[in-house]
Amino acid sequence: MEEYHGLVRNALLEGTYKPNRTEADTIATFGEYYECDIADSYPLLTTKEMDTFRWDSMLHELAWYLSGEHHIRRLREETGIWDAWADESGALPSAYGRFWRRFPVPEGDAQLPGEAWADTDCPWVERDEETGTLVFDQLAYVVDTLRGDNPDRDRHSRRLVVSAWHPANGAVSSLPPCHYTFVFSVQGGRLHCHLTQRSADITLGVPFNIAAYALLAKVVARVTGIEPGTFAHTHVDAHVYCGKGERGAWYADNLSELQDRLRAVEAREEYREVREWLLANVPPEPDAAVDPASHEYGYDHVPGLLEQLAREPLDRPTVDVDADSLAEVSHDAITLENYEGYGGLSFDVAE
Repeated sequence: MEEYHGLVRNALLEGTYKPNRTEADTIATFGEYYECDIADSYPLLTTKEMDTFRWDSMLHELAWYLSGEHHIRRLREETGIWDAWADESGALPSAYGRFWRRFPVPEGDAQLPGEAWADTDCPWVERDEETGTLVFDQLAYVVDTLRGDNPDRDRHSRRLVVSAWHPANGAVSSLPPCHYTFVFSVQGGRLHCHLTQRSADITLGVPFNIAAYALLAKVVARVTGIEPGTFAHTHVDAHVYCGKGERGAWYADNLSELQDRLRAVEAREEYREVREWLLANVPPEPDAAVDPASHEYGYDHVPGLLEQLAREPLDRPTVDVDADSLAEVSHDAITLENYEGYGGLSFDVAE
């Protein structure tokens, strides 16, 4: 997927050294954007392995989002993708689907004079059985509007927005939503989806985000009977982790030389020459699982991304969605077809 490769190249070429809340430093850039057509194909990366257990994890995660659950008690039976951030009971400090499907609605004195709020007469509002509070199903509102089941809006509405961001949660959560809002738009008879991401881990997170939201767009297109169009993706802080301790600090002093070497690349395979120069000069990463010969890259993701840039993207696969409603979306309702990818690349996760 050349759009992803463009993101990687631009982050490494134009990014700046930036420490962050984790112990692993980053090379970061601001305001990245790309879009890809998903009408006849599916943008699952081919320059590293994204099928098998990675594909299964993404499917289970998406089904979990759609469930509206705020815990991972059932999800952890299928994948450990969220285990590091959940407490002993499986509860999370922030949960995407909980706001997608059960966004809190203020009541009584919490509503200020002059404000407009949906209430229990609204078909997308209900009283949450667990908390007793009013909640709004954002995703059902979008799907029903696209289907023509909203008497006040039609499928050409510009209000088809779903938000996972609640300011009072984001201010204190240990991990507030990274991919925090998405918007659907019908243009020329096709359904488009735009995702905005405040924080984008280019190496590990973004490939999953592309896969999940492009698939979500395909799912919503299927259940609403609209042809899929484009998936667009905006990254506010797009970053590549570059290691801990002396390894990360090395980039603060040597990033400009790395970028000069990247600018001199004229053919794809030359990225491997830059990778070899890098591996010969950076300090070791003693606390990480590193074996470049086996493509295990630890907390410094730069060498692995250079290997990925050296690989020619293969033809995109397709997906088959066998679901006519959101309730029918499950791991078994989605089939990946005609996927061929290169071997896997392994990276440590900065938590």
